[in-house]
Amino acid sequence: MWFACSMTSADRTMAGRTVLLLHAGIADSRMWASQLDMLRSVGYGVLAPDLRGFGERAPAPEPFSHLRDVEALLGGPVAVVGCSLGGRVALELAVHRPELVEQLVLIAPGLPGWDWSAEPRVGWAAEEAAFERGDLDAAAEACLRLWIDGPRRSPDEVDPALRSAVREMVLRSYELEQTTAGTDSREEDVLDPPVGDRLGEVSCPTLVLVGEEDIADMQAIAAHVAASIPGARAETVSGASHLPSLERPDEVNPLLLSFLGNA
Repeated sequence: MWFACSMTSADRTMAGRTVLLLHAGIADSRMWASQLDMLRSVGYGVLAPDLRGFGERAPAPEPFSHLRDVEALLGGPVAVVGCSLGGRVALELAVHRPELVEQLVLIAPGLPGWDWSAEPRVGWAAEEAAFERGDLDAAAEACLRLWIDGPRRSPDEVDPALRSAVREMVLRSYELEQTTAGTDSREEDVLDPPVGDRLGEVSCPTLVLVGEEDIADMQAIAAHVAASIPGARAETVSGASHLPSLERPDEVNPLLLSFLGNA
């Protein structure tokens, strides 16, 4: 199954515009529940796919491209909202097929070639070690500590419902990843040079968001991306870490509506 939420005929044909939501690599399309309802309630068509290896989308046993998959969904221009991994794919789409992206919202976007600091490297190593020894609960906890709690909060300072929801999505991605053992499943690069070297080519109106509780690397990436895209606007979401649309929809949704309404 490709869509976590079905795309109705109204989504395809309504006079209003369509918004494409691309989820983070620690989540799946379920992270957009609050945005789906909000956007549809004001007349937008919405596409919210699960990327390969997440949610209800099976991973590929051979090389694949998230960018190519997303490109194949679109028959015309859309507004694209991408978080983390989805933000990186959204950026790549805006460079690769600029005619398909009329507006761009990047939430803590990933960026190829970034020189990561020790903090995320330590967190990734802990997650990978636990995954390799088969302790998926410990791996998920390492992921949550890095990306959901953030550097300044302890787990008990974070909404337990948020941690539980993200844990479920992370464990689902582990389950799917395990099905690719022994295959040639890997994401192929499409852009050469990579999008990190081509941010100045993004020509559509762009909004960059980052949570104030996200790690320092993501704060720096968001600032760099916003400064490198002509005319981009940057906003910080208070009280949120890496998934502000899930943690603070009360703050993110008005920002989205205001930005999208200025097309």
